[in-house]
Amino acid sequence: MSKQRVLFLCNANSARSLMGEALLRHLAGDRFEACSAGSEPDAPQAQALAALQQQGIATEGLASKSLDEFAGEAFDAVIVLCDKAQQACRDWPGRTEQRLFWDIRDPRLIGRADAYEQALQEIRRRLMLWLELHR
Repeated sequence: MSKQRVLFLCNANSARSLMGEALLRHLAGDRFEACSAGSEPDAPQAQALAALQQQGIATEGLASKSLDEFAGEAFDAVIVLCDKAQQACRDWPGRTEQRLFWDIRDPRLIGRADAYEQALQEIRRRLMLWLELHR
């Protein structure tokens, strides 16, 4: 049986969507192929990678990619993690069975030391519920 393809989107593809990609691989990589992209990609944030590593989640191969790299591709689900990406992906020329919008606050804009850990926990909570629905 082939893996279901899931694309995580956020504006910069530097924290939230990378966390989603790494977390899905960690939790259910045997059933899902996880990818991530951004409408305005930037370099991965060190704090996001550190938050993943502290939870024992592999970060090898994580890199910021442009939404354009996935134009024309098909995904079983696209999970959008911020308002800006929601607007940018309305015109995205890819195909998906399911488009979800999880508005996760940008940890860069939260002035607390645990902002990245909090974002990761919020993504994990939602992903666990979503995975329950896809058993």
